[in-house]
Amino acid sequence: MTENAFENRATDATGRAPRADDTGRGHVALVGAGPGDPGLLTLRGLRALEAADVVVADRLGARTVLDGLAAEGVELAAEVVDVGKLPGHHAVPQDAINELLVTLARGGKRVVRLKGGDPYVFGRGGEELAYCRERGVDVVVVPGITSAVSVPAIAGIPLTHRGLATTFTVVTGHDQIQALGGARDHTVVLLMGVGTLANSAITLARGERGAECPVAIVEDGYGPRQRVTIGTLGTIAHQAAVRGVRSPAVVVVGDVVRLSPYAPAELAASAFAAPPAID
Repeated sequence: MTENAFENRATDATGRAPRADDTGRGHVALVGAGPGDPGLLTLRGLRALEAADVVVADRLGARTVLDGLAAEGVELAAEVVDVGKLPGHHAVPQDAINELLVTLARGGKRVVRLKGGDPYVFGRGGEELAYCRERGVDVVVVPGITSAVSVPAIAGIPLTHRGLATTFTVVTGHDQIQALGGARDHTVVLLMGVGTLANSAITLARGERGAECPVAIVEDGYGPRQRVTIGTLGTIAHQAAVRGVRSPAVVVVGDVVRLSPYAPAELAASAFAAPPAID
C-alpha cells in the first residue's frame, strides 16, 4: 500500500499524488515535526517535506528538525519560510500565517506547514485547517509526536503506570487550572508553563494533590540544553528559580514522577512495585 501526505486527492499511475504544477492547484499539509529530534519525525511527514515547494516553519521544534535533517544529509528542495513562533513571542501573527498558507496554495505551491509536536495539541492546527478549507484550499493533517508525551518519556516518566496513575490531562500554563480535579494518581502535564509555574504549583497544591506531590520539569527535551529538575509542588518554584529554568520545558505533576531515574531517593519508587489491592 502506498502512502502520501495528500492521499485525499487522486493519484497518478505510479500511486503518487500529482504535483501542484501538474494540476495547477496548490495544497497544504499541516505536519507535526515532533519534539525536535529528526529521528522522531514520521515517515509520512518526511515524505511531505520532500515533496514540498514551500515549508512554513515554526522556530521551536520545527526548525530544529529541518536543521537535523540537513545535518544527516537529507536534502530538501523546498523554500523555507520561518514564521518565528516561540513561547510568548509570535514574530508573524497567526492571522498572517493563515493568509500566507492560502496565498501560497492559490499560487500553485505544495505547502507544508511544519509545526512543533502535533498540530492538534495546542498547535492551532484546527484553526489553520478551517481557514484553508473555508477558502477552498485542499488541506490534510500529518500527526506528530507531541512533546506532552515524548519529553516526559526521555526523563523516564510514563504518564500512566499501573498502581500509580490511570489518567492524565494536558493543559497549558496559560489555562485556568483552578477547576482541575484529581489527586496524585491523575497526572497533569503543563506545556508552556515556566512563566506561570509558581501560580500553577500553588493552585494544584490546594487540592487533593497537596504540597508533597512530586513534580518534574524537563527543559529543552531532545535538545542540547536538556535538563531535569525534580521536586514537589511545595518546592518546585524555588528550585526552578535557583536553577534558572527556562522555556521550552514540560512540567509533569503526579506520582509517576517518582519513577524517573532522576528522582531523589526520598521520592523514588520502583516501577515494578506491586499495585495496591483492589477490594
